[in-house]
Amino acid sequence: MNLAVPTLQRDRSRQAAPQVFEHLRERIVGLDLAPGTVLSRADLAAAYGLSQTPIRDALLRLGDEGLVDIFPQHATVVSRIDLAAAREAHFLRRSIECEVAHTLAGAPPAGLVQRLRAQIDVLAALTGDAARHDFIDADRRFHQLMYAAAGVPELFDLVRRRSGHVDRLRLLHLPSAGKAQAVLRDHAAIVDAIEAGDAAGAQQAVRQHLSGTLGQVDEIRQRHGDWLAGE
Repeated sequence: MNLAVPTLQRDRSRQAAPQVFEHLRERIVGLDLAPGTVLSRADLAAAYGLSQTPIRDALLRLGDEGLVDIFPQHATVVSRIDLAAAREAHFLRRSIECEVAHTLAGAPPAGLVQRLRAQIDVLAALTGDAARHDFIDADRRFHQLMYAAAGVPELFDLVRRRSGHVDRLRLLHLPSAGKAQAVLRDHAAIVDAIEAGDAAGAQQAVRQHLSGTLGQVDEIRQRHGDWLAGE
C-alpha cells in the first residue's frame, strides 16, 4: 500500500477524519488504490500521523459509498467496481442532468455559454494519458458549472457521492481510442443546444454524453475484468 504519494496536506482548521476520507476517496476513484488493496487502520494512522479514530471514521464513510469492503475484526479492502451500483448512479445522474440541461436551455444565465466553452478549451488542452486525472477534474468542473447555473449546486455533490463506482469505470475507459475526443464533442453539443435554446436537443446531448462508458462495459471487462463485480 503506497500512501506516500501524494502526501495529504492537512488543514489544521478542519477535522482530520473528513480530510482522510477525501484523500483516500480521491486515491480510490483515481485508481491509485486498486481493488483488493488492504487498508490497515494501524498503517494508515502511522502514514497520516493520526490516531486510529479518524481513520476508522474515514473508512466507515468509504464503506457507506461502497468503495471499501469492511470485514469486522479482519480487514478493510478497496472494493471492486460494482456494476449495479454504477448503473444506479448513472440513472440518477442522467435524470438530474437532463433536467439541468432543459432548465439552462430555457433561460441560460448571462455568461454561462462563454464559461462552458472556456472549460471545453481547458479540457482540450488536457488530452493524453499523462493528463487523464486532470482531464477528469476538468470534465467534472464543466458539469459542476451547469448544476450551479441551474441553481442546484448541492445536487452535484449528491451525484458525486453516489458515483464512485461509475467514476472508476469511466477512468478505466478514458484511455480507449477516441474517448477524450468524444467527450469534447459531447460537451460542445450540449453547449450548442443550450445556446440555441433547444431544450430537447440539450437533453439528448446529455444522454449521448453519459451513455458512453456503460455502453462499453464488455470492452472494459476484457482489459480490466479483475476490477469489476457483477454483470
